[in-house]
Amino acid sequence: MILYIIRHGETDWNRVHRVQGLTDIPLNDYGRRLAMETAEGMKEIPIDLCYTSPLIRAKETAQIVLGGRDVPMYDEARIRELSFGSYEGLFSGGEHPEEGSAEFNRFFTDTANYLPPADAETIPQLYERTGDFLNEMCTREDLQEKRILVATHGAAMTALLNRIKGNLSVADFWRDKVPPNCAVTVAEIRGGVPRIQAEGLIFGKSEVCLDNKVLPMLQ
Repeated sequence: MILYIIRHGETDWNRVHRVQGLTDIPLNDYGRRLAMETAEGMKEIPIDLCYTSPLIRAKETAQIVLGGRDVPMYDEARIRELSFGSYEGLFSGGEHPEEGSAEFNRFFTDTANYLPPADAETIPQLYERTGDFLNEMCTREDLQEKRILVATHGAAMTALLNRIKGNLSVADFWRDKVPPNCAVTVAEIRGGVPRIQAEGLIFGKSEVCLDNKVLPMLQ
């Protein structure tokens, strides 16, 4: 099995650094352009099926990347973005001090001590549900020869990639930083074990360089 895991394209809230979580913000024009460039870069890659977060920014990204191909798409709640509850809509980075922003920004600056509001999810809960999805991919015998597009979000994708790398630390959640909008990671699953073959591929912005091991997976 080959997984092509992609973060959604840019939204207006991404552009101004507002946290979205489960708030259903659509792609902006630049986000759609990123997705179209990704579609062009991946047009020769056969895709058998797609799992997408039910949030519109991920679904629209998947639809654009697939480019009208006759590929089954399945909504998958386990790869939706982390819920930030009442923190959603706050600015990240602390550049716009607001009520709750100091506590919220620990999610990025001091993750081990981040305390989500009562109506939000924790990072361990995110690890659990995304890990459950990944485990299903590793064990579904009917999918083992498939090439699958997985359209998801920044924190959810980070949780998936961290698990593949064997990092389930809350404190080191952002060790490898958040994937950029429309970044693609290629993961191979063989014998029930996932391994990353290429990470952070950006189609359209710059030439994608791949070694001889990874290149056949993209053809």
